[in-house]
Amino acid sequence: MNAAAGRRRRWPVAVAGLVLATAGTAGVVALEGTGTAEPQAIGLNRPVDAAAQDRTDSDAYNSPSLRRDPTDPANLALTSRIDGPTPSCSLQTSADGGVTWGHTSVPLPEVGGVGCFAPDVAFGPDGTLYMAFTSLAAADAQPTAPAAVWVVSSRDHGRSLSAPVKASGPLAFEVRLAADPVTPGVLHLVWLQAREVSTWGFVGDDQPIVASRSEDGGATWEPPVTVSASGRRRVVAPSPVAGPDGSLYVAYLDVRGDELDYLGTHLGQGGAPDPGPWSLVVARSGDGGKHWSETVVDGRLEPTQRFLVLFPPAPSAAFDLSRNRLYVGFHDGRPGDADVVLWASGDGGRTWSAPTAVNRPGPDRSGEQYLAGLAVAPNGRLDVVYYDRSTDPDGAMNDVSLSSSSDGARSFRAKVRLSDRTFDSRVGLGADRGMADLGDRMGLLSTDRRALAVWTDTRAGTVDDGRQDLAKAVVVFPAESSVHRIGRPAGLSALVAGSAIVLLAVVRRRPAAASS
Repeated sequence: MNAAAGRRRRWPVAVAGLVLATAGTAGVVALEGTGTAEPQAIGLNRPVDAAAQDRTDSDAYNSPSLRRDPTDPANLALTSRIDGPTPSCSLQTSADGGVTWGHTSVPLPEVGGVGCFAPDVAFGPDGTLYMAFTSLAAADAQPTAPAAVWVVSSRDHGRSLSAPVKASGPLAFEVRLAADPVTPGVLHLVWLQAREVSTWGFVGDDQPIVASRSEDGGATWEPPVTVSASGRRRVVAPSPVAGPDGSLYVAYLDVRGDELDYLGTHLGQGGAPDPGPWSLVVARSGDGGKHWSETVVDGRLEPTQRFLVLFPPAPSAAFDLSRNRLYVGFHDGRPGDADVVLWASGDGGRTWSAPTAVNRPGPDRSGEQYLAGLAVAPNGRLDVVYYDRSTDPDGAMNDVSLSSSSDGARSFRAKVRLSDRTFDSRVGLGADRGMADLGDRMGLLSTDRRALAVWTDTRAGTVDDGRQDLAKAVVVFPAESSVHRIGRPAGLSALVAGSAIVLLAVVRRRPAAASS
């Protein structure tokens, strides 16, 4: 373990206060008209999860799912998976555009094992919040095996949640949730329906991706329909996105001959990845999920790492309403190391562009970039957030970067660094086996003037304790007008509170500084 991994890097009070003050300012104005020609990250990173200030906490928060209420843009919801020490889940909401966050208690089903794990979140067009999650089997059974899928909802911006409704039965992995953007109450669940699993992978092939639909806000669910084509024997990592016309798209990976990861023959040990190739596939349904067709986006993906197939890295998909354009992003090893690439479709996923790297040619394209998160602003700007190892020649230390495109993913601006401190990618569940897991997705929301990103950050953890927190950053994009109000007055209170915290931290540090 190197020195960077061995040191416990906590979130300092003064930094938290400064970020709160900066974020408070950003909540009131978007800092437009600053004269810059390029987007800029503002302030320092601030942890989202409340446990980040607890020095005794060692939970591993990852896989953030970040969504915005279409009826109230300042109302956000964020879920995350908690890998350990005890598997769990988290739901947090914000009423001020992500400046401050509050924890919401999730009502758990009465089961013998873990009540909530691997959650996802969505908002309906009427502002109803929905959360899907799995319960896990009791400890004497397969410890990672889902026992059932559950859905809860909220009509008061996430302050309270309904009783959980069972949506599906056992062995539903990689569950994702999507809400129809036009019709209230129409929901889609997508997951990998396993038949048998072992500790490290699936047992046997032909375990499909399926989808189920609800038309009454999750109170009842239709029987699942197979999404992946019958000839695809090893499919993983579904990622759904709903179109404005009632269509539903699901991006997923066909890992083809990859027995190493799919069957878990690596026994959970790190090492060289499967040689590949994999296929990136998008399935589409125009009738509410009853019938499906699919297109291969790219059939020559080169794997870049080993992974646990029960928690695979997932592609990200987003729909551009301004251009009627669909985007899918993932990482690929063909450039020589991991590189985040984008594909675009202007005909509903029937045909796809060639891959476009999000890093522009030049010095900033070196090193590994992986695990893309996509979001499209109302004006059509496409934003992509991803982990970035280009500052570390050894490929262990992570930054987080954001790249954006205003021409439909044909080209990208120079990347913006979001992380104010590099952190170790080897911290997390599986670190002792060389397979530390940072989660299967990243969180990103975009407006015309800014983007809010949330990621798994390990600066407060070590290889030994596996601690992971959720960190956030705001990127401001240039605009013509001088000032544009985008948040609630709550941003002003955050500014005052943050300034007070900074002042208090400085005063407390003065005696120590004088004695040094």
